[in-house]
Amino acid sequence: MAGHSKWKNIQRRKNAQDAKRGKIFMKLAREIYVAAKMGGEDPEVNAALRLAIDKAKMSNMPNDNIERAVQKAVGDEDGAHYEEITYEGYGPGGVAVMVKLLTDNKNRSAAEVRHAFTKNAGNLGENGCVAFMFKRKGLLIINVEGFDEESLLLQAIEAGAEDVEIEDNDMLIYTEPGAFESVQKALQSENVQFLSSELTMVPETTTLLSEEDRNKMLNLIDMLEDYDDVQDVYHNLDIED
Repeated sequence: MAGHSKWKNIQRRKNAQDAKRGKIFMKLAREIYVAAKMGGEDPEVNAALRLAIDKAKMSNMPNDNIERAVQKAVGDEDGAHYEEITYEGYGPGGVAVMVKLLTDNKNRSAAEVRHAFTKNAGNLGENGCVAFMFKRKGLLIINVEGFDEESLLLQAIEAGAEDVEIEDNDMLIYTEPGAFESVQKALQSENVQFLSSELTMVPETTTLLSEEDRNKMLNLIDMLEDYDDVQDVYHNLDIED
């Protein structure tokens, strides 16, 4: 599953997030708001809210911000109406790109996404044009330094993990979406440090680009992620060291 490339992508994304933490918190708050609005304020019975809160905590979002987003959703009878939309297309060199948004203005979002693709030698496609290149998976990444790798590996597999890779001191654990929480809880019981823990779209294959096209592709990713409505950008670019 090109674990090394996936981890490089995550490392790059987290570094970028650190540089614009305020904007990231705003996006996370929107995701929490929508989940609570749709399924209620109790994360024990609202799986989408539970995942959104976990994602926020992984980004070090303060608990007060999380609570405010939940309470705003519960107390706001009218509130903003956000729609989840996914755009698909190709970046420079034919890299597959999926863009997930939560937006209250489809026309604005479509114009922004199209502009980003056009400016960086990419083009939007029809729904489904690249989705078949990705699989929805749970992905947990933990630092195994100081732990018994074999014990953690067995623990993850027994809990439902379908694939495990080791990269230096990091263990990448893939699950089917339905097994994600059971694997996560099994590892939490071992007091491991999660470097990442999310449901994501994992590319089946990755694409290497020339330096020029790679820079254009990275600019496309940065431009998309800078838009307020964009929650996630999935792609199959192989980011080298």
